[in-house]
Amino acid sequence: MAKDLSAKDIERAKFVFSIYDFEGNGTVDAYDLGSCLRSLSLVPTEKVVEKLGGQKKKGQKKLKVDEFLPLYAECKKDKDIGNVEDFTEVLKLYDKNENGMMYYDELKHILQTLGEKLEPTEVEEIVKDCAEAPDDEGLTTYTLFLKKLMAGPYPGDED
Repeated sequence: MAKDLSAKDIERAKFVFSIYDFEGNGTVDAYDLGSCLRSLSLVPTEKVVEKLGGQKKKGQKKLKVDEFLPLYAECKKDKDIGNVEDFTEVLKLYDKNENGMMYYDELKHILQTLGEKLEPTEVEEIVKDCAEAPDDEGLTTYTLFLKKLMAGPYPGDED
């Protein structure tokens, strides 16, 4: 198994694995690898999931729990996910008046086009949940948006 995981980590990982074992045969489709990892409170990008062996189409590869646990351990070690301060520095580039505000539509555009691309429906859901409605000038507070976005909730936070 994965030597870097605690007994509790292994227990949680096996439980999540069992949930995604839709056929009940002790395997999980590699297409669901990212979902499994995210269910364990991790935030891998699609690129990381692909690097770990995740597939873009169902039925191409199956993972057994003994194959999944090392992938979980590897992903769990990756701490390079950024924080509120890092993302604030990036969004300051779009703060024309240097007052903590940016155009709401520009925020949506950034989410949809930079980094790992999001679908328009995903962007709409994120800004609806995390951003303040734009003011009369079309501006929103990006620091509040980032704090809400980074705060979660994430699966497993209730532990």
